[in-house]
Amino acid sequence: MTAIIHWHEIDTVLLDMDGTLLDLNYDNYFWQQHLPRRYAQHHELHEEIARDHLTNLFIKTRGTMNWYCLDYWSTELDLDIANLKTEVAHLIAIHPHVLEFLDRLRAGGRKAILVTNAHQKSLALKLKHTALDNHLDTVICAHDLGLPKEQPEFWSILGKHIDYQTERTLLIDDNLDVLRSAQQAGIAQLLAIGRPDSKKPLQSTGEFNAIEQFCEILPVE
Repeated sequence: MTAIIHWHEIDTVLLDMDGTLLDLNYDNYFWQQHLPRRYAQHHELHEEIARDHLTNLFIKTRGTMNWYCLDYWSTELDLDIANLKTEVAHLIAIHPHVLEFLDRLRAGGRKAILVTNAHQKSLALKLKHTALDNHLDTVICAHDLGLPKEQPEFWSILGKHIDYQTERTLLIDDNLDVLRSAQQAGIAQLLAIGRPDSKKPLQSTGEFNAIEQFCEILPVE
């Protein structure tokens, strides 16, 4: 569905990181290709066996804080996940037109706030490689709040850390479960990302309007 943003009704824009501002290709490659290879090497397994084992573990934790926690996976897999992520850090990339979009938001007096489920170590690595935080008003890590964005209660907890009105807020995220959670919490405008991973086809965004690139919704006064 085509995205229509009512900018005159928006004071705050909450933005996901992985798949929204940043190309999800990095994370998909790491978890689906690089980690299974390194796990197989470390545990002396065939790579396909390692991949199948990891996939089963991922399914059990998806949508929880553990799913996003690098320390959890380091313990679970007996590997330094944060260090392994640096091995393919050259793949970290900002989606097209993101920086222009963020700068236009702030120039128009709107708050641009990153709200991510990414673990603190992953967040730090990505900010180091992209300097995204130079274009944002605030960075919020769900691990510091104790709940993932998939939980509707997350958004009320978020309100204790930043000043925002749900009825004058836009959330942009590539995770449909997160968008549904925010919808339950009363966030007024919701927008999905049609192509989180630049190397993969457009994804279904269900009941949500979506964009493929941020140039489609550059703010207007």
